[in-house]
Amino acid sequence: MAGVLCETAAMFVRISGPGATPELVEPDDCKKFHVASGLGGASNPEVAAALGGWADGATDDHVWIRVDAVRAAAAGRVPPGWDGEFDGMLAYARSKGWMNEAGDAIAAHVEPAG
Repeated sequence: MAGVLCETAAMFVRISGPGATPELVEPDDCKKFHVASGLGGASNPEVAAALGGWADGATDDHVWIRVDAVRAAAAGRVPPGWDGEFDGMLAYARSKGWMNEAGDAIAAHVEPAG
């Protein structure tokens, strides 16, 4: 499953519904990553469209989340050393094929918001 880094808590991007502003939840946890969608059965391309500047497209399996959007949303909310942990998460994702070719977006599977 794209975007899964471990079995513990998770950093995730939440979109609560149509027209909602996306938000980064649990930004200090760089162990697992996904998108939580409150868009009720929306396809991945529809979720990506709702995420606006957070997303860089989608496939049937995942939504591409822009690394710069995650960094911007985490700024001022995370402890010292977070950049190194996030870079480690990105390196792991790259080793699994979960980064786009440019290295500026990470694959995130979409789960229903709960």
